[in-house]
Amino acid sequence: MKVAIVGSGPRGVSVLERMAARLAEGPVREVVEIHLIDSHRVGTGRIWRTDQPPWFLMNTVADEVSAFSGPPDGGPARPGAGPSLAQWWSSVDPEYPGPNSYAPRALHGRYMRFLLETIEKNLPERVRLIPVHATVEALERTGDGYRLTLGGGADLTVDRVVLTTGHTTPELTGNQRRLAAHAARHPGLRHIAGDSAADMPLDEIPAGSAVGVLGLGLSFYDVMAALTEGRGGRYDEDGGRLVYRPSGSEPVIAAGSRSGMPLPGRGRNQKHHDHRHRHVLFTTERVLSRGRHGTLSFADDALPWLLAEVELVYYATTLTARGEPGKAAAFQAEVVAAAESGVPDVPAVAAGYGLGDVPRIDLDAQARPFAGRHFAGPEEFNRALREALAEDLAHADAGNVDDPLKAALDVIRDSRAVIRSLVDFAGLTPVSHREDFLGWYVPRSSFLAAGPPRKRLRQVDALLRCGVLRVVGPDTRLRPHPCGRFSVHSPYVNGSEILVDTVIDARIPAPDMRLDPHPLTRSLREQGIWTSYVNHGADGDRFDTGGVAVTGAPFHPVDRAGLPDRGLYVLGIPTEHTRWFMQGGSSRPGFWTDFVQNADAIAADVVAPALTPAHPLPAGTG
Repeated sequence: MKVAIVGSGPRGVSVLERMAARLAEGPVREVVEIHLIDSHRVGTGRIWRTDQPPWFLMNTVADEVSAFSGPPDGGPARPGAGPSLAQWWSSVDPEYPGPNSYAPRALHGRYMRFLLETIEKNLPERVRLIPVHATVEALERTGDGYRLTLGGGADLTVDRVVLTTGHTTPELTGNQRRLAAHAARHPGLRHIAGDSAADMPLDEIPAGSAVGVLGLGLSFYDVMAALTEGRGGRYDEDGGRLVYRPSGSEPVIAAGSRSGMPLPGRGRNQKHHDHRHRHVLFTTERVLSRGRHGTLSFADDALPWLLAEVELVYYATTLTARGEPGKAAAFQAEVVAAAESGVPDVPAVAAGYGLGDVPRIDLDAQARPFAGRHFAGPEEFNRALREALAEDLAHADAGNVDDPLKAALDVIRDSRAVIRSLVDFAGLTPVSHREDFLGWYVPRSSFLAAGPPRKRLRQVDALLRCGVLRVVGPDTRLRPHPCGRFSVHSPYVNGSEILVDTVIDARIPAPDMRLDPHPLTRSLREQGIWTSYVNHGADGDRFDTGGVAVTGAPFHPVDRAGLPDRGLYVLGIPTEHTRWFMQGGSSRPGFWTDFVQNADAIAADVVAPALTPAHPLPAGTG
């Protein structure tokens, strides 16, 4: 039996780890060859490769990350039982910074290589792992399997293929295409498309030149680090705040986004690595039982319950912070009781506990703090921005348990599995899927629940003060300028226009198989092996998501004829929008998240023919 796993980032290696764990239970009745294929580095993929600079950081504390499907059990590390990222880091680095630290992405790549080596050492006798450093350019069905065409013209014929390919660079559209064309017409201008910052040609940007950056999310922080720390600058502590010492090699950065606010920082972690939020209001069962549509409206049926859960944590944490834990428990009990009759009015209940003067949480106001405001000039906006940064840092420093706001916003992060259970595979009406969920909720949840380490916001403040960075303002516009440069400005900040020579799109492109120019995607698309998932509504409305259409677990692609291809499996980024949050790249130590559950479902199906039927394997729940 021959199997190919195409893509060896976290999703692909997770499938491999679960295959190895299941095969180790044996007996294995035939020789199994597993070809692990990656066009960059086998075992890490592109995003987690080990040769990238240390200033590119993860945004999840290392204690909450594990590539093994089970925790250490007293025996040697092996598939199904191994250390978390933090445990491994502490064992290999004498300068390990301690719990709740954010690891460089390159370090996580080393951890993934450790996992791969562990898998190789523990494979059963009749199982072989064959690393293949190559690009898969095409896939076609054969009579009893699949033929993969590799770069250089080599072929590989296998029985089953697991496709866990990662981010690719889609074709440019709209304003980005216009900006790229403008750069092509004017020597000395640069347009750098959205991608991982480690793969952007940032070293080519001249010192002292003006750079416009679109996007203030996680990729912005990477670009910021590369153009400052990566140019030899350093940060020093001075009276409780950071001061940036320029090297003189930096460009001048003019950055902006729709909100005009850099992604808020994650609250100081106060939770144990196996913490699991216990939902008492926003549950799959409650939403489905009370939904008012044959298919759900996210805005009407799901969001009110989610917001009630967020508010419940917000007000209960406020009472606890005031030294009234008894009141907090009574408040929660009253809210839960009220939920039996429908979505509870949590602020009204909170008012009865002396919290009537506590401002409500408004996701729009949190995600768009400058909405509706106009600024007389850049200095006025800069003051407002620095005040907002200081306020967010104060909340973040207080912690994700003790601070009411950060504790409440963590509920959004902790609710991803519930949301997936409601929205995946056309759980929403087409219009609600497109507008309420992807158009309204997802940008706000990404902004409020996926922030960087707190030190990044301190660095932004230091760079603003020294003039290396300027945030232009809300609704930032980047346009070609008649003078042969680019214009960056905010319509809400008078006098904000800056002319720049380089434009960087610091936004991760949204996956869309229809726009993906990669040869493998094109091959699968043209043959009809991959099709785009369409959410069909009862009223004739339809939403073509751009995600690969797959079945439920074990996630076979659905071809042009509407039939599942049972020798193929697709997991992760290509299926984004068919399913939600497929870009997440790790599981949690100590219990199986759906990240591991998905990998195990594929692994079980792939290895089933190689295992003796008389020795069935337990499905496992972690």
